Amino acid sequence: MKEDTFIRWITSPLFQAGGLLAANVVITSIEKLMEWSAIIATNERFPWLSAASFLFMFAIMNSLTLLTTKEQGKYYSQSIMSFIGLAAGLAFIAYLFSSLSIWDAGSYSWIYIVLAIGYGVFFGIILMMKNVVEFAQREEWNQPRIRRKEDKKR
Repeated sequence: MKEDTFIRWITSPLFQAGGLLAANVVITSIEKLMEWSAIIATNERFPWLSAASFLFMFAIMNSLTLLTTKEQGKYYSQSIMSFIGLAAGLAFIAYLFSSLSIWDAGSYSWIYIVLAIGYGVFFGIILMMKNVVEFAQREEWNQPRIRRKEDKKR
């Protein structure tokens, strides 16, 4: 029972987005603390790099968990909303930590656009693969008839 609940939480797009948002805050906070204590010198655009990395991680993880879900419509809508919310949340966190807007952060605006388009394409491919596999499993596959030599002479 507990294992089923845990798997349901992990495959939830909202949980995935929330977990990655929290992980991004932790990673970016550690980076800022290390920078302020002069342990390392980092690029001022590191929060944007971290945000793009976690957005890419969500795109892959969320698309692959689509294969295990049974309620496609509900999962699809939650995934899209979670992706949009995560992208906005990560951008806000990156702005807070770097004081750079996405347009001032160099090529990260284009990276965000590419990740959004790539997520849609990858999600669509996985969705199509799942539908093809489900269709193939529902079909009845009959073995082809083997012709005898007498049938060939006719």
